[in-house]
Amino acid sequence: MTDTTIRRHTSEREEARERDEGESEALVCPECGGNLASDAEHGETVCEECGLVVEEDEIDPGPEWRAFDASEKDEKSRVGAPTTNMMHDKGLSTNIGWQDKDAYGNSLSSRQREKMQRLRTWNERFRTRDSKERNLKQALGEIDRMASALGLPESVRETASVIYRRALDEDLLPGRSIEGVATSALYAAARQAGTPRSLDEIAAVSRVGKDEIARTYRYVVRELSLEIQPADPESYVPRFVSDLDLPDEVERRARQLLGTAKEQGVHSGKSPVGLAAAAVYAASLLANEKVTQSEVSEVANISEVTIRNRYHELLEAEEEFTAP
Repeated sequence: MTDTTIRRHTSEREEARERDEGESEALVCPECGGNLASDAEHGETVCEECGLVVEEDEIDPGPEWRAFDASEKDEKSRVGAPTTNMMHDKGLSTNIGWQDKDAYGNSLSSRQREKMQRLRTWNERFRTRDSKERNLKQALGEIDRMASALGLPESVRETASVIYRRALDEDLLPGRSIEGVATSALYAAARQAGTPRSLDEIAAVSRVGKDEIARTYRYVVRELSLEIQPADPESYVPRFVSDLDLPDEVERRARQLLGTAKEQGVHSGKSPVGLAAAAVYAASLLANEKVTQSEVSEVANISEVTIRNRYHELLEAEEEFTAP
């Protein structure tokens, strides 16, 4: 055996011994020498003897899903980012960034930029290979654009994407525009999630008219058998109060007025948006907050006449309820 081989083996043994010593030190508490235990629920490494937290905010390498048997585990097992219904390919394809820079942030040469542009073009063609995928891509882009303009959460966008996919699978699109069905899906998803937007608000950000949205919405709900409850006026109150920068007292009083109106049956057949706007206006007056009918009308996107009519009805219902 040569001297070089002997020195290499000696060096490997020393490295192994140092590694073992480091691992043994990591398994004992630096304070009391007790055993360490990993708390996966809180992402901490804790001493079993004295309770010292040795490490915190540990990264969980496990999956975010749960499986209860081997077959379910095989079905859910995957690699990469989680899938999403908000993208036409569910986020499984490759996306080439638009920045013409390399991994170090340096700008690409003109020849490399041309090459990357050709790759982007072909990548886009392969991602949408047939008319159905092109249809889906356009519709989901519209849903995302409108939801952003309306300030709707990601859960509503996901639900709207699922509704549109169902409409596409059940062949409900012939004779109707992509934008109309996409808008109807978003309108239905917002109502299902308890964060409704009025038809006027939806129409303001859509590329189709109010009448087409209403007609397509009724058709989609009927054909897909969607269970959607009538919009609750109280669900509009927090947004109106926030947009008008009014205190919490106004929101509380508005909810009380609407609750009384429901008990008296005043809300039947009335627009929930109009009732909510009138309740906010009445509550602001009762709380001595300065707000005009014009300001409430602009926020709620309804006429001042509607606010005045509903306002008197709400106060009359309140008087009848509190009268001895």
